[in-house]
Amino acid sequence: MPKDAVVEEFAALVRALKARDGRSYEALGRRLSVSASTLHRYCSGATVPEEFAVVDRLAVLCGADEEERRALEESWRRAALTRRPQQRAGTPAPSPSGLVPETPRAVAAPPEALPQPDPAVPRTRGRWARGVARVAGMVAGGVALALGAVLLLWRQEPAAVEPAAVEPAPFTWAAASHVWRDGCGHTYLADRAPGRVAPPPPAQDAAAWAGAHGAVHGGETLVRVSLQGRSAAAVVVQAVHVRVVGRAAPLPWRAYRMDEGCGGGVSPRHFAVDLDAPRPLARSVAGLDATGAEPRTIPAVSLPYTVGAADPEELLITARTEGCDCRWYLELEWSSQGRSGTARIGDRGGEPFRTSAAGARSAYTYDSVGRRWIAGAGS
Repeated sequence: MPKDAVVEEFAALVRALKARDGRSYEALGRRLSVSASTLHRYCSGATVPEEFAVVDRLAVLCGADEEERRALEESWRRAALTRRPQQRAGTPAPSPSGLVPETPRAVAAPPEALPQPDPAVPRTRGRWARGVARVAGMVAGGVALALGAVLLLWRQEPAAVEPAAVEPAPFTWAAASHVWRDGCGHTYLADRAPGRVAPPPPAQDAAAWAGAHGAVHGGETLVRVSLQGRSAAAVVVQAVHVRVVGRAAPLPWRAYRMDEGCGGGVSPRHFAVDLDAPRPLARSVAGLDATGAEPRTIPAVSLPYTVGAADPEELLITARTEGCDCRWYLELEWSSQGRSGTARIGDRGGEPFRTSAAGARSAYTYDSVGRRWIAGAGS
């Protein structure tokens, strides 16, 4: 099947899933933690996702059964392979003009340039001279071949190094990065004057509010990751890592607090991350339930642990910084049925999570009576 036909076959399956659900690209994208434009590119065939997980989440969301999901994964695998250019072994890479350079060949000398036997030289000496001439000719030809090869390599553009194929993880995941502490406490940084900032939204609308204002998490980001196996086979999560891919000076924007202080009776167990550390680690921390007569400790997550189709798991990561505008990913090491790999988890659209230090700057809080933002204490 032609490459374009393979990609179109996969895109048609994705379009069929979207049509079955009936929701818009934006509404589905919010459920899948990808942008509407990214989902549209999958449906049009302009892009093939690097990992099957996002498409599998779409299939589950749209009610696809196990057989449909297997067919979808096989179609994705074929489409993903067509997007990795392959080159026959031993074939020179094309030049910038698109033409494959020819292999240099030794050019034969014209007949008149070849050495002629001297009648005055004895026969044995003539044979020796002709042998020397043949050896010299072969040496000259070899030099010409070597020189031609050097010139060819010098003129040829370096071949691009293709990344190794990534095996899909045997579990699906969904990440929510706009989680507020105790459901109400959070600080955002926004490059806007108070008069141009909408009132604090309900916690479930935080992602849309932050996107509309170009806001960034201030000082702390809470990420909730939901994991579920694709089949009955157990998947062992070996470790949780944090990879910081960018550090810059903290943003000088205004800070806006979503509450004036709130507290909850339960502090959930979580993984604490110090983004300012040279090598940030995800440290498992126990929780605390203070709603009863006696406080009760919630045991910390102990790695490794298993997930499956009937045994989902939820992780809470609390990442903090006091000194940078940090961009970072989560990476989960997994193993299952003799296979192993690492799943990279990012924000919507596959972008890294972003957290900027808020410092001791004055933070704005919202006056619900006067319906305006007012300057308050440090965040």
